[in-house]
Amino acid sequence: MSYNRRSKDELAARVAQDIPEGATVNLGIGQPTLVANHIPASREVLLHSENGILGMGPAPAKGQEDFDLINAGKQPVTLLPGGAFFHHADSFAMMRGGHLDICVLGAFQVSAAGDLANWHTGEPDAIPAVGGAMDLAIGAKQTWVMMDLLTKQGQSKLVQACTYPLTGIGCVKRVYTDLATLACTPNGLVVIDTVEGLEIDALAALIGLPLKAA
Repeated sequence: MSYNRRSKDELAARVAQDIPEGATVNLGIGQPTLVANHIPASREVLLHSENGILGMGPAPAKGQEDFDLINAGKQPVTLLPGGAFFHHADSFAMMRGGHLDICVLGAFQVSAAGDLANWHTGEPDAIPAVGGAMDLAIGAKQTWVMMDLLTKQGQSKLVQACTYPLTGIGCVKRVYTDLATLACTPNGLVVIDTVEGLEIDALAALIGLPLKAA
Protein backbone atom coordinates (compact mmCIF):
# COMPACT_ATOMS: atom_id res chain seq x y z
CA MET A 1 0.00 0.00 0.00
CA SER A 2 1.49 3.31 -1.11
CA TYR A 3 0.05 6.77 -0.55
CA ASN A 4 1.27 10.31 0.04
CA ARG A 5 0.16 12.47 2.92
CA ARG A 6 -1.17 15.93 2.17
CA SER A 7 1.34 18.63 2.99
CA LYS A 8 0.13 21.44 5.27
CA ASP A 9 -0.47 23.65 2.22
CA GLU A 10 -2.28 20.87 0.35
CA LEU A 11 -4.47 20.33 3.40
CA ALA A 12 -5.19 24.06 3.65
CA ALA A 13 -6.14 24.09 -0.04
CA ARG A 14 -8.47 21.14 0.53
CA VAL A 15 -10.27 23.05 3.32
CA ALA A 16 -10.44 26.23 1.21
CA GLN A 17 -12.03 24.23 -1.63
CA ASP A 18 -15.15 23.63 0.51
CA ILE A 19 -15.67 27.20 1.79
CA PRO A 20 -18.62 28.60 -0.16
CA GLU A 21 -19.02 32.02 -1.74
CA GLY A 22 -20.17 34.65 0.76
CA ALA A 23 -19.22 32.71 3.91
CA THR A 24 -17.96 34.42 7.06
CA VAL A 25 -15.18 32.23 8.42
CA ASN A 26 -12.92 32.23 11.48
CA LEU A 27 -9.52 30.56 11.05
CA GLY A 28 -8.08 29.26 14.31
CA ILE A 29 -4.49 29.58 15.48
CA GLY A 30 -1.93 27.23 13.90
CA GLN A 31 -2.53 25.23 10.71
CA PRO A 32 -5.96 26.79 9.95
CA THR A 33 -4.37 30.20 9.28
CA LEU A 34 -2.86 28.71 6.08
CA VAL A 35 -6.35 28.41 4.59
CA ALA A 36 -6.34 32.18 3.93
CA ASN A 37 -3.59 31.68 1.35
CA HIS A 38 -5.69 29.25 -0.71
CA ILE A 39 -9.06 30.96 -1.06
CA PRO A 40 -9.44 31.91 -4.76
CA ALA A 41 -9.29 35.66 -5.37
CA SER A 42 -12.53 35.36 -7.35
CA ARG A 43 -14.44 33.96 -4.34
CA GLU A 44 -15.76 36.44 -1.79
CA VAL A 45 -15.14 35.06 1.70
CA LEU A 46 -15.03 37.22 4.84
CA LEU A 47 -12.25 36.02 7.14
CA HIS A 48 -12.65 36.83 10.82
CA SER A 49 -9.97 36.93 13.52
CA GLU A 50 -11.02 36.87 17.16
CA ASN A 51 -8.69 39.75 18.07
CA GLY A 52 -10.99 42.06 16.08
CA ILE A 53 -10.56 41.83 12.30
CA LEU A 54 -13.08 41.13 9.55
CA GLY A 55 -11.87 40.99 5.97
CA MET A 56 -8.41 39.42 6.35
CA GLY A 57 -6.50 38.51 3.23
CA PRO A 58 -3.63 36.08 2.63
CA ALA A 59 -0.31 36.28 4.44
CA PRO A 60 1.85 39.25 3.34
CA ALA A 61 4.84 38.76 1.05
CA LYS A 62 8.19 38.47 2.80
CA GLY A 63 9.45 41.94 3.66
CA GLN A 64 5.94 43.43 3.42
CA GLU A 65 4.81 42.47 6.94
CA ASP A 66 3.12 45.06 9.14
CA PHE A 67 3.38 43.87 12.74
CA ASP A 68 0.64 46.27 13.78
CA LEU A 69 -1.68 44.14 11.62
CA ILE A 70 -1.74 40.64 13.12
CA ASN A 71 -4.18 37.79 13.64
CA ALA A 72 -5.05 36.08 16.93
CA GLY A 73 -1.89 33.97 16.65
CA LYS A 74 0.27 37.13 16.38
CA GLN A 75 1.09 36.38 12.73
CA PRO A 76 1.19 39.33 10.30
CA VAL A 77 -1.78 39.37 7.93
CA THR A 78 -3.17 41.55 5.15
CA LEU A 79 -6.48 43.39 4.97
CA LEU A 80 -8.73 43.24 1.91
CA PRO A 81 -10.58 46.34 0.63
CA GLY A 82 -13.53 46.97 2.95
CA GLY A 83 -11.90 45.15 5.86
CA ALA A 84 -12.58 46.40 9.38
CA PHE A 85 -11.09 46.50 12.88
CA PHE A 86 -13.19 46.45 16.06
CA HIS A 87 -13.09 45.85 19.80
CA HIS A 88 -12.32 42.39 21.15
CA ALA A 89 -15.73 42.34 22.87
CA ASP A 90 -17.50 42.99 19.54
CA SER A 91 -15.49 40.17 17.99
CA PHE A 92 -16.65 37.74 20.68
CA ALA A 93 -20.23 38.98 20.24
CA MET A 94 -19.95 37.91 16.59
CA MET A 95 -18.63 34.51 17.66
CA ARG A 96 -21.22 33.92 20.37
CA GLY A 97 -24.13 35.41 18.43
CA GLY A 98 -24.14 32.86 15.61
CA HIS A 99 -22.77 35.29 13.01
CA LEU A 100 -19.95 32.99 11.79
CA ASP A 101 -20.83 30.45 9.11
CA ILE A 102 -17.73 28.31 9.68
CA CYS A 103 -14.82 28.12 12.07
CA VAL A 104 -11.74 26.03 11.27
CA LEU A 105 -9.88 24.83 14.35
CA GLY A 106 -6.97 22.57 15.21
CA ALA A 107 -7.51 19.67 17.62
CA PHE A 108 -5.80 17.16 19.88
CA GLN A 109 -8.75 14.77 19.53
CA VAL A 110 -12.15 14.56 17.84
CA SER A 111 -14.67 11.87 18.73
CA ALA A 112 -16.80 9.96 16.23
CA ALA A 113 -19.78 11.91 17.60
CA GLY A 114 -18.10 15.26 16.91
CA ASP A 115 -16.87 16.10 20.41
CA LEU A 116 -13.83 18.40 20.30
CA ALA A 117 -10.76 18.47 22.56
CA ASN A 118 -8.29 21.18 21.53
CA TRP A 119 -7.30 23.27 24.54
CA HIS A 120 -5.46 20.98 26.98
CA THR A 121 -3.86 17.54 26.88
CA GLY A 122 -4.28 17.06 30.62
CA GLU A 123 -0.55 16.50 31.05
CA PRO A 124 0.85 18.01 34.27
CA ASP A 125 3.45 20.12 32.42
CA ALA A 126 1.12 21.27 29.62
CA ILE A 127 -0.03 24.88 29.50
CA PRO A 128 -3.82 25.12 29.06
CA ALA A 129 -4.78 27.60 26.34
CA VAL A 130 -8.52 27.74 25.76
CA GLY A 131 -8.57 31.24 24.20
CA GLY A 132 -11.78 31.67 22.22
CA ALA A 133 -12.01 28.01 21.18
CA MET A 134 -15.11 27.22 23.24
CA ASP A 135 -16.93 30.30 21.94
CA LEU A 136 -16.01 29.46 18.35
CA ALA A 137 -16.79 25.74 18.55
CA ILE A 138 -20.30 26.35 19.87
CA GLY A 139 -21.03 29.75 18.29
CA ALA A 140 -20.20 29.03 14.64
CA LYS A 141 -22.87 27.44 12.45
CA GLN A 142 -20.34 24.79 11.41
CA THR A 143 -17.12 23.74 13.13
CA TRP A 144 -14.48 22.11 10.95
CA VAL A 145 -11.26 20.62 12.29
CA MET A 146 -7.95 20.63 10.42
CA MET A 147 -5.25 18.32 11.82
CA ASP A 148 -2.86 15.44 11.20
CA LEU A 149 -4.78 12.18 11.52
CA LEU A 150 -2.12 10.49 13.67
CA THR A 151 -0.02 11.63 16.61
CA LYS A 152 3.77 11.41 16.45
CA GLN A 153 3.37 8.08 18.24
CA GLY A 154 1.09 6.80 15.47
CA GLN A 155 -2.17 6.96 17.44
CA SER A 156 -5.35 8.22 15.81
CA LYS A 157 -6.62 11.64 16.87
CA LEU A 158 -10.06 10.51 15.72
CA VAL A 159 -11.36 8.43 18.62
CA GLN A 160 -14.50 6.76 19.92
CA ALA A 161 -14.50 9.06 22.97
CA CYS A 162 -12.10 11.90 23.79
CA THR A 163 -9.73 11.31 26.70
CA TYR A 164 -8.60 14.96 26.85
CA PRO A 165 -10.68 17.75 28.44
CA LEU A 166 -13.49 18.75 26.08
CA THR A 167 -13.81 22.07 24.30
CA GLY A 168 -17.30 21.35 22.96
CA ILE A 169 -19.75 18.46 22.70
CA GLY A 170 -21.06 17.28 19.32
CA CYS A 171 -19.92 20.47 17.61
CA VAL A 172 -17.56 19.17 14.89
CA LYS A 173 -19.22 18.57 11.52
CA ARG A 174 -16.17 17.80 9.39
CA VAL A 175 -12.54 16.75 9.92
CA TYR A 176 -9.84 17.53 7.35
CA THR A 177 -6.65 15.53 7.80
CA ASP A 178 -3.44 14.77 5.94
CA LEU A 179 -4.88 11.40 4.88
CA ALA A 180 -8.62 11.86 4.51
CA THR A 181 -11.64 14.12 4.90
CA LEU A 182 -14.43 12.80 7.12
CA ALA A 183 -17.82 13.95 8.37
CA CYS A 184 -18.99 13.40 11.95
CA THR A 185 -22.63 12.29 11.79
CA PRO A 186 -25.20 10.83 14.24
CA ASN A 187 -24.48 7.49 12.56
CA GLY A 188 -20.70 7.67 12.96
CA LEU A 189 -17.80 8.72 10.75
CA VAL A 190 -18.40 9.08 7.03
CA VAL A 191 -15.46 9.25 4.60
CA ILE A 192 -15.73 12.11 2.11
CA ASP A 193 -12.37 11.48 0.43
CA THR A 194 -8.95 9.93 0.99
CA VAL A 195 -5.52 10.58 -0.48
CA GLU A 196 -4.76 8.59 -3.62
CA GLY A 197 -3.90 4.97 -2.86
CA LEU A 198 -5.50 4.84 0.60
CA GLU A 199 -8.52 2.54 0.70
CA ILE A 200 -11.30 2.98 3.27
CA ASP A 201 -10.51 -0.38 4.93
CA ALA A 202 -6.88 0.69 5.45
CA LEU A 203 -8.04 4.07 6.79
CA ALA A 204 -10.43 2.32 9.20
CA ALA A 205 -7.51 0.20 10.45
CA LEU A 206 -5.45 3.34 11.12
CA ILE A 207 -8.30 5.01 12.98
CA GLY A 208 -9.58 1.89 14.72
CA LEU A 209 -13.24 2.80 14.17
CA PRO A 210 -15.89 1.72 11.65
CA LEU A 211 -16.18 4.06 8.67
CA LYS A 212 -18.85 4.55 6.03
CA ALA A 213 -18.36 5.80 2.49
CA ALA A 214 -20.12 9.03 1.55
